[in-house]
Amino acid sequence: MWLKPEEVLLKNALKLWVTQKSNCYFILQRRRGHGEGGGRLTGRLVGALDAVLDSNARVAPFRILLQVPGSQVYSPIACGELLSGSDVYWAVATGATLEEIDQHWDWLEQNLLHTLSVFDNKDDIASFVKGKVKALIAEETSSRLAEQEEEPEKFREALVKFEARFNFPEAEKLITYYSCCCWKGRVPRQGWLYLSINHLCFYSFFLGKELKLVVPWVDVQRLERTSNVFLTDTIRITTQNKERDFSMFLNLDEVFKIMEQLADVTLRRLLDNEGFDLDPGLQEPSQITKRDLEARAQNEFFRAFFRLPRREKLHAVLDCSLWTPFSRCHTAGQMFTSDSYICFASKEAGCCKVILPLREVVSIEKMEDTSLLPNPIIVSIRSKMAFQFIELRDRDSLVEGLLARLKLVHADHPVHYDTTLDEELTSPVFHSTSLCSGNHRFGGLEMVSSQNSEDREKETSPLMHPEAFRQSGSQSPDSRTSREQIKVSLWNDHFAEYGRTVCMFRTEKIRKLVAMGIPESLRGRLWLLFSDAVTDLAAHPGYYGNLVEESMGKCCLVTEEIERDLHRSLPEHPAFQNETGIAALRRVLTAYAHRNPKIGYCQSMNILTSVLLLYAKEEEAFWLLVAVCERMLPDYFNHRVIGAQVDQSVFEELIREQLPELAEHMHDLSALASISLSWFLTLFLSIMPLESAVNVVDCFFYDGIKAIFQLGLAVLEATAEDLCSSKDDSQALMVLSRFLDHVKNEDSPGPPIGSHHAFFSDDQEPCPVTDIADLIRDSYEKFGDQSVAQIERMRCRHRIRVLQGHEDTTKQNVLRVVIPEVSVLPEDLEELYDLFKREHMMSCYWEQPRPMAPRHDPSRPYAEQYRIDAQQFARLFQLVSPWTCGAHTEILAERTFRLLDENMDHLIEFKAFVSCLDIMYNGEMNEKIKLLYRLHIPPALTENDRDSQSPLKSPLLSTSRPLVFGKSNGDTIDYQKQLKQMIKDLAKEKDKTEKELPKMSQREFIQFCKTLYSMFHEDPEENDLYQAIATVTTLLLQIGEVGQRGSSGSSSQEGGEELQASAPSPSSEQDLVFADSDAGQSPQEPQAFPEEAQGDWTVSLEHILASLLTEQSLVNFFEKPLDIKSKLENAKLNQYSLKTCEMSRQSQPELKLSSP
Repeated sequence: MWLKPEEVLLKNALKLWVTQKSNCYFILQRRRGHGEGGGRLTGRLVGALDAVLDSNARVAPFRILLQVPGSQVYSPIACGELLSGSDVYWAVATGATLEEIDQHWDWLEQNLLHTLSVFDNKDDIASFVKGKVKALIAEETSSRLAEQEEEPEKFREALVKFEARFNFPEAEKLITYYSCCCWKGRVPRQGWLYLSINHLCFYSFFLGKELKLVVPWVDVQRLERTSNVFLTDTIRITTQNKERDFSMFLNLDEVFKIMEQLADVTLRRLLDNEGFDLDPGLQEPSQITKRDLEARAQNEFFRAFFRLPRREKLHAVLDCSLWTPFSRCHTAGQMFTSDSYICFASKEAGCCKVILPLREVVSIEKMEDTSLLPNPIIVSIRSKMAFQFIELRDRDSLVEGLLARLKLVHADHPVHYDTTLDEELTSPVFHSTSLCSGNHRFGGLEMVSSQNSEDREKETSPLMHPEAFRQSGSQSPDSRTSREQIKVSLWNDHFAEYGRTVCMFRTEKIRKLVAMGIPESLRGRLWLLFSDAVTDLAAHPGYYGNLVEESMGKCCLVTEEIERDLHRSLPEHPAFQNETGIAALRRVLTAYAHRNPKIGYCQSMNILTSVLLLYAKEEEAFWLLVAVCERMLPDYFNHRVIGAQVDQSVFEELIREQLPELAEHMHDLSALASISLSWFLTLFLSIMPLESAVNVVDCFFYDGIKAIFQLGLAVLEATAEDLCSSKDDSQALMVLSRFLDHVKNEDSPGPPIGSHHAFFSDDQEPCPVTDIADLIRDSYEKFGDQSVAQIERMRCRHRIRVLQGHEDTTKQNVLRVVIPEVSVLPEDLEELYDLFKREHMMSCYWEQPRPMAPRHDPSRPYAEQYRIDAQQFARLFQLVSPWTCGAHTEILAERTFRLLDENMDHLIEFKAFVSCLDIMYNGEMNEKIKLLYRLHIPPALTENDRDSQSPLKSPLLSTSRPLVFGKSNGDTIDYQKQLKQMIKDLAKEKDKTEKELPKMSQREFIQFCKTLYSMFHEDPEENDLYQAIATVTTLLLQIGEVGQRGSSGSSSQEGGEELQASAPSPSSEQDLVFADSDAGQSPQEPQAFPEEAQGDWTVSLEHILASLLTEQSLVNFFEKPLDIKSKLENAKLNQYSLKTCEMSRQSQPELKLSSP
């Protein structure tokens, strides 16, 4: 046990300790008199002394010392006493047993030994070790407190530090924290790791240097455990540009699991909401706790291990023992109880597994507690079986909870019995028609044909008929039938001993029977049992019929896709060469698309459903399809087939582990994975002869996706030699296709039906035939050691990579479209995209979703997946726009957003955002002026614009200004000729313009001038720019005056002469355009709006552009090169702080309102 470091003074110089282990930094010692068989006098004396001392004064028998090279002082860091010759030591931990002190020793060797070699100063070594041990003590204390109460004081202290150090909004919930080291090159930085709902944060203050790291979970591309030259076990976080290693955790397994859960939940919540439904406890991110994440991990393992519906919530996991009659003993294991199930799994993998749906349970009773049967309960089911569980803790509360849920289940889904069944077949599903014989009974396993099978409704019978098996194959029909009968007999014996319903004992024996191939007559029914589709079928009577009625006759995109693929589904099979089979397939696929519109219909569902219809009735096939799509192959059949891609990535990792030689030869395993994608999507049905592929489906329904993984590895191993000699991907594809097409099933009673995706031709040399039973047996023997827990952990890890791969694809596609249309460098464009996406994500982190800002939708086109609203745009505009106008910036951002929001949906895409920035940074002067012009006319400028209500009753502009201005050297410039020429030139240019912009009114012109003045503020040439804009403004006012008079009946020439005649003498005092709106207007000043003017005052873009060109300082301002890189760097540093400040400002009014 680690102790708080404290200095202890000891004058005893006796040699009381014996060295057990040592290295260059640490020494493990044992106190004399402990652990010695005989011992010398000193040892006996020490042992006697320790024995007679009070328990509080006894010395721990083991300790570890820190030995700093070059120092004469040994510092005990794991409890004990001081070495002879030393005056001071630090007692840091106790070791009552050798095993306990060995754990401390192993941890120090693995985590600190190699690290200490980095330090040059011996004092730094001692300081680092003591600091690390103190952190471990703090973490142990917080862990114990967290177990005792939900909000321990230590956690509250950590929360205060987290908020102070990283300044996140209150909505950023801290989940947990750990002491650890973050590696920067070869130097470790000791500090604290904070894990919150959206971010991974690290803080260190070491040797006077502060280090802060903030990594959003959505930026994490890889999360893995690895090792380096210094440490044997570290956690590596990989983002787009960096890798960061964290080590020296007290409990690295726990930390890594919490990280995996947080990364998985956050990425799927923000990036994969298309097919991801959060658990109810995780719907509100701000309410997530560490316990919620641990419960979610346990829930997911439970559902994956027993392949139960996603809605099932785990209530309890209890150690117990189950009476197993086949072994005549109690088998130790664990009981799992959930909303609708009681499950059992033995501690010994593969020994025994039981699934008890509560709707099959009749009673749950407590038995008398005895020494032989402690705390027993009996669970009785409808098929007259009973399961005895013993050694259950909290039996009373367990039974009470189970009885309450049992009552709910039976109230929601009352069981309807089929009175025509045999008494021992009480499960309501076992009255379906046999595939080989019309009157087959599941209980007796009879093989007698029914005389009235023709009278049965075609749509409720399996599509495979007995005559389908009467065609000749490579063996005689009698030989095949005898093999089938042997299999049936073996299964009959198994049912008698292990049970025949969904509640059967599932052991290694049944796995071997499944690997041999399920008999044709039992296949459909066992698929229903193994997948537990039988429970859904019994719980929803009439559900499928209602779906068919609701969905048939409706026409939409999904039904069109279904119709297109109907005749591509097993076209070589007789059952789908007529309308009966096609109609059944149409009904099942359409009904499922109606049930689950999130999935709808996906290619490969037609092939799978057609095979299900061969062995099950139509309604049974529907529920089998539900089981496959919604729990056995999660996220496989959606828009992006995320689940299939995740399993492909897992498959690549398994290839590297199990087939390293093949992986070394095939440098790019992604090509091999793309070939194997159809293996997973269709369960080998599309690339293997049907009579062989159904054996694969047998294994899949019993063992889940594990069966497909191990069979895929077996196929690659069998073809490894040919694959290694292949020259390219096409040749590898040919090798695999030829091999799979020659996988035969010698035991099948039906005729051989080849794969309709075969790739070999007759002119090639014959390929050796492989028996499917041998291939499956090899897959179990060589690659069957992967557990469900291992596969689920790999899936979680690879899902991060797959989702980030989709994000990278989206990014590259957006950039590929945008790059040709803008002048921004690609690397800067990439930075802008990251800022744009992060702005979207920050609103998802801390704000309630707004109607105009929907969540990320991966089903939309690439360019529309990330869009931002006006508030988000305003923050980005402030960060990266070169047109910063002080307080006026926010108003300009609002107008820019309205201009870019062409479809008026209050959202803009990345392309529009970048196009606008490109003009600001890289556009020609006329393009920039045009953009500014458009920002000050509708729709950008509205009547309700908060800055557009200028005091027009007391105008800021004077329109009666001279056209002759004084220069500093006394010269004058007459603009009369220039103005007349400009008007003529502009009239000609109008004809060349594709779309003429509307003219600007005086109110809009005021706003235009105001923006220009704001843009020039704090510019190095501010004074010259103000003088130039005053001159240009006067010119434009006179141009507007000309247009105003022209509209009242005067010609442009007469207007010009009148203007010249009325011009007063030059005056330098009249150069100021903007006057103080609060000051009264002098009676000597001319009126701002002459009463004799009858028309509207307007000015056009051409007028403004031509006027601005007359001033070189203005031309220089708009044509000077602008650097976007500095803006981007600043934006990356300040994006979070700007968002936080805005949220704090928004919360202040709420606080004021709530305060008394």
